[in-house]
Amino acid sequence: MSIPTTVSLPAIAFMGGGNMASAIIGGLVRQGHPASQIEVVEPWEPAREALRTQYGIEAQPEPGAALQRARIVVWAVKPQTFKDAAAQARAHAQDALHLSVAAGIRSDSIAQWLSSERIVRTMPNTPALVGKGMSALYARPGVSATERQSVEAIMATTGEVLWVESEKQLDAVTALSGSGPAYVFYFLEAMARAGTAMGLSAEQAHQLAVGTFVGASELARCSDEPPAVLRERVTSKGGTTYAALQSLARDGVADAFERAMRASERRAHELGEEGAGGSGTRP
Repeated sequence: MSIPTTVSLPAIAFMGGGNMASAIIGGLVRQGHPASQIEVVEPWEPAREALRTQYGIEAQPEPGAALQRARIVVWAVKPQTFKDAAAQARAHAQDALHLSVAAGIRSDSIAQWLSSERIVRTMPNTPALVGKGMSALYARPGVSATERQSVEAIMATTGEVLWVESEKQLDAVTALSGSGPAYVFYFLEAMARAGTAMGLSAEQAHQLAVGTFVGASELARCSDEPPAVLRERVTSKGGTTYAALQSLARDGVADAFERAMRASERRAHELGEEGAGGSGTRP
């Protein structure tokens, strides 16, 4: 997905230069945003070296005056370091729009730490590393329509984007798509393990499991029919798929999976409570 021609992105700064920041930077550069228009603050030397080697970006170990040219600041720091990083950078980014990819840190806290209401939170996921991410976005009321377009253009370089109107919905997003890749990998492991137990080689079982997930996901994406109908179409009563699905039903897999996602949602809410409590703000 290319940056829309109607959206001209300004200079962008990244607080943090780890995996998610690198995924976004890579997407921006591939879609034509000049590396010279990207500032990065990253304390860890190996990460700075990787940015230098891959994109020709000279990342800085700490915030400085160079941040002042950035009109958008992407916060890709670890949640536990966000408050301290904000204290260091706030004086250099007073006029910027702020986009946070830090999990569990609510926009109330970010607004207080940065003394700004122009805050967007996003929950991306790891397929962003290969340009197939799914990111949900929430904007505080102080963010303009034009700024929303800019943020959407940034995240669209890593995959698909979806806006939510309530920040609370990001907890559900975390449970569904944020943690979702781990669920897929979990099922891939189980399918491949079963395949080897039934006589396939590890390589054959892996290829079949991954290929099946990719193909089924693409079919679901392209089809106008819901997953339930697609499932029914490959399930003949008394057949092999029917036998497998009956076994899953007897084991209560669907209910167990929903409970697992609820557990993830609760933990996302708890992390938000902890972050809010640590900032002195109310949830």
